[in-house]
Amino acid sequence: MKKPSKRLRIRKSVSNRFEVTKNGIVLHQSSFNRHLRRTKSKKQLRRLKGKQHVLGRFAVKVKQMLGFK
Repeated sequence: MKKPSKRLRIRKSVSNRFEVTKNGIVLHQSSFNRHLRRTKSKKQLRRLKGKQHVLGRFAVKVKQMLGFK
């Protein structure tokens, strides 16, 4: 009898916070961008607007939690 393989469990909290592109780049939304925006400079708000790359070993860990090999 064949042994059942271990079920892959995706961390829902990680899937809500991170996104993996087609080329395997992990992206996340910048922090400090939700409230109290009037006190921040326009330059800072422009910098925080886009999605940022996740680099290094942390990107590998995020991919593992999302079910990528």
